Amino acid sequence: MLTNASYLYVVRMDVAPDHEGEFNRNYDTEHIPTVLKAPGMIGAARFETSDTSVAKYVAIYEMEGTDVPFTKEFRALADSGEWPHRVRPYTSNHSRVVYKRIVSGT
Repeated sequence: MLTNASYLYVVRMDVAPDHEGEFNRNYDTEHIPTVLKAPGMIGAARFETSDTSVAKYVAIYEMEGTDVPFTKEFRALADSGEWPHRVRPYTSNHSRVVYKRIVSGT
């Protein structure tokens, strides 16, 4: 995935093994589509790794500005639906970082 977005929001986390099915279902069918409604969000992709020294799951969001994940609109959308009650309690090892593009893609 090569993106032309100027900013990326990278979210990494683990999830309790007995909740992975619900985690993946919700992330793909509810959480990402909902969060992408926030002003300034462009797109998203998710990945997983078998490397046990880092968080298993990563979501990479393309954005129009560094402030997008900190707006009240984004927060309200991220905290809606089933995510805060049925999924988030079973996640751990969180990391959230905003990156700014420093070199143009070709």
